[in-house]
Amino acid sequence: MKLLASSFFSRDTLIVAKELLGKVIQVNNCLARIVEVEAYKDDQASHAFTKTERSALMYKTFGHVYVYLIYGMYHCLNFTTEKEGTPGAVLIRALEPISGIKKMQERRSTLEVKNLCSGPGKLCQALGIDKAFNGTKIGGKLKVYDGGFKPKKIERSKRIGISVAKELDWRFFI
Repeated sequence: MKLLASSFFSRDTLIVAKELLGKVIQVNNCLARIVEVEAYKDDQASHAFTKTERSALMYKTFGHVYVYLIYGMYHCLNFTTEKEGTPGAVLIRALEPISGIKKMQERRSTLEVKNLCSGPGKLCQALGIDKAFNGTKIGGKLKVYDGGFKPKKIERSKRIGISVAKELDWRFFI
């Protein structure tokens, strides 16, 4: 497998989001294939809509891990995109476990492989991703590889669980 260069993430968020499908994440001795993502730029549903201390990472970096907590209990994994000054991030919504499954099952307290990584909070729990990853460069504690898998068809739909900017079809999945 070929490690993705940071330049992969320096492009338009929508392009990066689609091209992340089929790529492989390696973290904490686990491997999983990306099967669902959502793109966020500076639209109303994005943290970058209003620049804050939390969203500054989306403005300042590309190729970095952006992790935040939702509902006070679930972490969400994102990768920052675009050139410096243009905000963007791709939310990783679902993964297909490849290896390290036993450890993922322990972290999630479940034996059901199908649902180990079937949501943003679930995948972070399964892979042991928390706020300690926030701001780290991709290629360090968390790596993304090409993996050699090309999706035959990429589906597109509206993003999930947002109340604004619902007209944007920025959710991509295989």
